[in-house]
Amino acid sequence: MDLVYYEDLTFTIALLIYMLSSIVFFIYLIGKKEKVGKFGTYASMAGFVIHTLSMILRIIESGRLPLSNQFEFASSFAWGIVLCYILIQLYYKFTSVGGFVMPIAFLMMGYASTLSKEIRPLMPALQSNWLTIHVASAVISYGSFAVGCGLAIMYLYNSKNKDKDKKVFLDNEVCDYLSYRVIAFGYLMLTIVIVSGAIWAKAAWSRYWAWDPKETWSLITWLIYSVYIHLRFNRGWKGRPAALFAVIGFICVIFTFIGVNILLPGLHSYT
Repeated sequence: MDLVYYEDLTFTIALLIYMLSSIVFFIYLIGKKEKVGKFGTYASMAGFVIHTLSMILRIIESGRLPLSNQFEFASSFAWGIVLCYILIQLYYKFTSVGGFVMPIAFLMMGYASTLSKEIRPLMPALQSNWLTIHVASAVISYGSFAVGCGLAIMYLYNSKNKDKDKKVFLDNEVCDYLSYRVIAFGYLMLTIVIVSGAIWAKAAWSRYWAWDPKETWSLITWLIYSVYIHLRFNRGWKGRPAALFAVIGFICVIFTFIGVNILLPGLHSYT
C-alpha cells in the first residue's frame, strides 16, 4: 500500500471538508437555519476523523509522531483547533462557535498544504522523549488559544450587532466566560511547553534558556496571556477589552509559529 499517496489524499480531503464546513457555517451565520448549522458541525467532525487518519498514516510512514517539521506542526495545529472546537460543541451544543473557529482551522490547514511534506530523519537534538511532551503541549495550547480567539471574535461581533436587530448567536456573558476558560487551559499548556522546553534544552544544549527568537516570542506570548489571566482573575476584567486582548494574544501565537520562522530563524525554526 502506498502510504504516501493515501496520507496526501486524506489530508487533501480533510482540507476540502474544513473549507466546506467553514462555508456552511458562514451560510448558517447569515441565514440562522439550524439544519445548516448541524450540517456544518457534522462536516467538521467528518473532516476531523479523516484528518486524524491522515496523521496516523504519517506516523506509520515516519515511525514517530508528526511533530517534527513545519508541515507536521501546522497540520497538528489545525487538528488541535478542531479537536478543541468539537469538545466544546459536544459539551455545550453551541453550534454558532464553529462559524468563528473552523475558518481558523481551515486557514491553518491551507498554510500546511503550501509546505513541504517530505519526511526527514530527526536531528540528534530532536531524538528525545521531550519532543512529544513539548510539541504536543504546544499543539493543545495553540489550539485552545485559537478557539478562545474565535469566541472573542464572536463576542465582538455580538457587541457590534446587538442594537441592529440581528440575532445574537451566543449570549455574550457565556461567550466571554467560555473564552476565558479555554484560554486559561491553553495558558496552562503553554506553561508546560516553556518548562518542558527548558528542561529539554538543558539536556540537549547544556543550558535552560538562550534567548533564541522562538524562545523569546514564546515568553512574550506567555506574558501577554499572564496579564490576561491576572486582570481577569484578580480585577474581574471582562467584556470588550478582554476579547480584544484574546485576539491580540492569538496574533502573537501566530507570529511565534509562522512569523518567527520566516523573519527570525533560529534553533527552533521548522523547515
